[in-house]
Amino acid sequence: MSIWSKEDSTFMAQAIRLAEKGLYTTDPNPRVGCVLVKDGFVVGKGFHVRAGEPHAEVYALNEAGEKAKGATAYVTLEPCSHLGRTPPCAEGLINAGVTRVVAAMQDPNPLVAGRGLQMLADAGVEVESGLLEAQARALNPGFIKRMECGRPFVRLKMAMSLDGRTAMQSGESQWITGASARQDVQRLRGRSSAIITGIGSVQLDDPALTVRTLIDEQTEASHYRQPIRCVLDATGKMSATANILKQPGRTLWFTQGERSMPGAEVISAEVLDGKIDLSWLLTFLAETEQCNEVLVETGAQLAGSFIEQNLVDELIIYMAPTLLGSSARPLLNLPLHNMQQQKRLHLLDVRQLGEDCRFTYRFSTEAA
Repeated sequence: MSIWSKEDSTFMAQAIRLAEKGLYTTDPNPRVGCVLVKDGFVVGKGFHVRAGEPHAEVYALNEAGEKAKGATAYVTLEPCSHLGRTPPCAEGLINAGVTRVVAAMQDPNPLVAGRGLQMLADAGVEVESGLLEAQARALNPGFIKRMECGRPFVRLKMAMSLDGRTAMQSGESQWITGASARQDVQRLRGRSSAIITGIGSVQLDDPALTVRTLIDEQTEASHYRQPIRCVLDATGKMSATANILKQPGRTLWFTQGERSMPGAEVISAEVLDGKIDLSWLLTFLAETEQCNEVLVETGAQLAGSFIEQNLVDELIIYMAPTLLGSSARPLLNLPLHNMQQQKRLHLLDVRQLGEDCRFTYRFSTEAA
């Protein structure tokens, strides 16, 4: 078991902060940071910006130049060992004369999965792994989930009043939450590979589901991309005038039969009991679209279905200090009939956003 110094932890924490700068841009690749240190001083650093461009190690090596020889590389994810869109990073570290590599975690990608560390060790480089691993895994929940389980990491986002309501009986809901909470949703959208909604929400709210503005001092937020918009519509009810069809980026229309829709890519979906099969959907998004993180923004019916089928990894609730009354629409359509069926949650985080509060939950193991 490795015993790391205070300096090791400090430099790895710096690499993690660098990786966070790619929060909105690296998809479908993981967010990775690298710091090169020699004689106690940082001689090179970098982070992966987007797929097809150099990896974090390349930026760090280019900055270090000749100073990389004899240096230690702190990298948040095991250096790659295979030739993809870019050359293998493990090979680059070896050629530069790096003598020690500390990785926060092993790469879950089967194409790497320990091979990068082994390549380094075979070349005589001192190799260690596991420093600040929990923080490194938190950078890439979707990439890890896709590589290990063949599905993306699913966040369900909902907004409600203090009495657990999402809209008036008429469907009127703009706006329950304030500007700070809505800006926070932009950050959730910005880091997501795709946004999933149902045809009911499209018909009722006519949303755009785009990333419009991002304010995030910790990241390169100005370089965000538009997530894929996914509309679940088994019976083909979407109107050709829907706002979601007019937005930049891609809209996927999941439906049945031979259909066409200007502004959308039509996906012939698998259907179960008259509804889009959600398990099939997530597998499709992971395998065909390489989606790492997906955000579900929808109404009570589809949200309840995701929870009922145990497909939600993280539940985010924005609660506004307002009361909508007993006739207003409920948060979820979730038919539970006895206490044995309840869905237990673990609270991960609570924070205030203006006058609103954001609660972040994970579902407990026994409920999975």
